[in-house]
Amino acid sequence: MTGRVGTKGQVVIPKGLRDQMNLHPGDEVNFELNDGQIVLRASRLPVALGGRFARSGMASRLLKDRGREPR
Repeated sequence: MTGRVGTKGQVVIPKGLRDQMNLHPGDEVNFELNDGQIVLRASRLPVALGGRFARSGMASRLLKDRGREPR
C-alpha cells in the first residue's frame, strides 16, 4: 500500500491497516526512524485499575469488550 504526504505533512493510514490494528480516531501512534525507514507503531498503554477491582481481571475484559464495539 502506498500513500501520499499532504501539504501539512499528513499521511492517511489505509483503512485496511487501521482495521487490522484496531486504530480509531484519537488513538496514539509512535513514529521511529529505523535504518532509513519511518516505522509507525500503535501505542498500547495498559490502563491501571485500582481499588477493589485491581486484581479481578475486569479491566482487560472491559477493554476487550470495548474493542469489539463499532465506532
